[in-house]
Amino acid sequence: MKSGISAKSVAVCFVTVLVLYLMVFNGIEFLNHRNGPWEVSFMSDALGNPAIAVYQPKLNISTVEIIFSDEKIQQTNLSQRVSFDQHLKPVPFGAVIYDDLRTLPGVVTFNLLGHEIELLPRVLIVNKREVPWKSDSTLELSAANKPAQPPRPPKSGSGR
Repeated sequence: MKSGISAKSVAVCFVTVLVLYLMVFNGIEFLNHRNGPWEVSFMSDALGNPAIAVYQPKLNISTVEIIFSDEKIQQTNLSQRVSFDQHLKPVPFGAVIYDDLRTLPGVVTFNLLGHEIELLPRVLIVNKREVPWKSDSTLELSAANKPAQPPRPPKSGSGR
């Protein structure tokens, strides 16, 4: 007596499940990355006065500039654009203290010269204060605006 399961039916079932898996996986990845990453230009002038400019075209965020007055960095005439599409990318000055890039643009948190800057799709957070996104705007931060406690990465055990 023949069994109802043949090698051909097992192969067809395997190929069907594999194709469905690949379609679902690629669909989810497309949805997670369709908005693209945060793009941040790190700049300084001839005197070493630092600034950043934030861009996120899919969210209609362009040229949100943050100037760090009363601050100097070693690099002069700096102009480097960093696209945050990978975990903990290095930055020209300051540091990335947290990022969650599972669904782009995600969340990126910086410690830039003692100021905590957090990029979220819904709002910009500067030194624990929410600032609404407004394209072509400038925000000036001075040494007096720095938080009393320097920005730190979240405690371990947060799933990373």
